[in-house]
Amino acid sequence: MDMNDVATRGLVLLGCGKMGSAMLAGWLRNGLPPKSVWVIEPNPSDWLKSQGVNMGGDLPKDPAIALVAVKPQMMADALPDVKSLGDGKTLVISVAAGTPIRTFEDMLGDKTPIIRAMPNTPAAIGHGITALIGNAKAMPDDMDLAEALLWSIGQTVRLDNEGQMDAVTAVSGSGPAYVFHMIETLAAAGEAEGLPAELAMELAKATVGGAGDLAENADEDPTQLRVNVTSPNGTTQAALEVLMDDETGLGALMRRAVAAAAARSRELANE
Repeated sequence: MDMNDVATRGLVLLGCGKMGSAMLAGWLRNGLPPKSVWVIEPNPSDWLKSQGVNMGGDLPKDPAIALVAVKPQMMADALPDVKSLGDGKTLVISVAAGTPIRTFEDMLGDKTPIIRAMPNTPAAIGHGITALIGNAKAMPDDMDLAEALLWSIGQTVRLDNEGQMDAVTAVSGSGPAYVFHMIETLAAAGEAEGLPAELAMELAKATVGGAGDLAENADEDPTQLRVNVTSPNGTTQAALEVLMDDETGLGALMRRAVAAAAARSRELANE
């Protein structure tokens, strides 16, 4: 199966909120014909209505892909819309947080190739990262095709087993929110030291964004980058002594935060 096959047989997108819209924009930008896409979305945006994709109506009988991008709490109501596609011929890809592969197999049948994926919100600007894992019926070509679709919103990684997905959710799925909060708190700390609020926020956003780019593109790992910027007995060292405290520092706090997110992901999978 390749992208030409997708263009010929069609792609069904179930849910077109922020994540679904980001993916759809990438596919169309990369040449997927709008008329090859069928979207099921009860509250379509003006942007979606203007893209020329098929809205509502009869779905193709044998689409290449059905991609599920609805919120977990809407899954039970949404899955019946694609139940007819669970005959083993259509690749089903889910980007719904906390919904395990077995939920889709129970609804669509265990002959259906299913890939579970976890993207994150930087996908909206093409800088996301998505982790993927397939069921026993998902062949290597299916995984390659899923990666080709998801490359439109950023990087991809493959997992060894579905049990890793809870940790992925806690690290990269929820992780952007941690970084956004760090920006908030860094700006607030700057303001507490006398900076105007607008300037403190500008400095915090640019610093976190620039450091992230450097960490991703530098040859050194983040540990060495931290060492590089830390002068002995300097200002950075003074701050890091607070942040790296074994009991009260950022490391201990982040471990608790990620553990809480992973635990909640496991709870969602069993609800």
